[in-house]
Amino acid sequence: MMGEAVVNMTDMNELKKARDFLISEGIDKPTVGVVLGTGLHQLIERMEITHTVPYSSIPHFPIATVEFHKGNLQYGNIGENKVLVMQGRFHSYEGYSMQQIVFPIRVMKMLGIQYLFLSNAAGGINPAFKKGDLVLIDDHINLQSGNPLTGKNFDELGDRFPDMSEPYSRSLSEKLFSKSKEMGLRLKQGVYAAVNGPNLETRAEYRYLRVIGADLVGMSTVPEVIAANQMHLPCAAISVITDECDPDHLRPVNIAEIIAVAHKADEKLSGLLYETINALR
Repeated sequence: MMGEAVVNMTDMNELKKARDFLISEGIDKPTVGVVLGTGLHQLIERMEITHTVPYSSIPHFPIATVEFHKGNLQYGNIGENKVLVMQGRFHSYEGYSMQQIVFPIRVMKMLGIQYLFLSNAAGGINPAFKKGDLVLIDDHINLQSGNPLTGKNFDELGDRFPDMSEPYSRSLSEKLFSKSKEMGLRLKQGVYAAVNGPNLETRAEYRYLRVIGADLVGMSTVPEVIAANQMHLPCAAISVITDECDPDHLRPVNIAEIIAVAHKADEKLSGLLYETINALR
């Protein structure tokens, strides 16, 4: 089947070529990796940027097809830490295989990152979550088709059967909580359900997601977290709640509204990420 052929496209040589190219471009031993989600870009403005590398120039890198994802790797400094930021990510609804989606995460780990922070825009299923809330992802439910670890396993990357009992680093999560309190921000917590998209959910699907234990829902992040766990890369993820998914009072929503809400909350999120990364030693 064509889909099965796509699964095995990535190999170690492609990952190494991408890594070596970025080293040749001046990306020198970053310690922190960041993935910025839909409408979330203000962290870039707070950094001291030294290098901008378009995805299109990196060997074997996927190309962002969603118009509101910028498609650049940004490299620079936050305090004493060298930081590599994905300004735009990849999704299964764009037609990418799971291995293509996590290709950049694997390359960042091969470049030397020790911590990974992810962000996304998500729909709030928990009735306590309101538009603009920041929610730390405590755990997830993977409802996406496919898995980034399917296919040939590369021992250089990690185990064939990685443990997922604590997919989100407790230490990094505690740092985010501690910093949010210092900053006077309310950081909520919940379980994230990952779906394929790109359509939003029906009323019945929102009810189902709540019954199975989801507090919020989105179309990303989980493949990247699975890949990070395989490589023993500590990660933490924060969602911005961009729409309220109450099936009994559901209103139509469009992507422009979602981006507007994310953009408004981005100042809080980027500040929290900046201060947390700045405090890492």
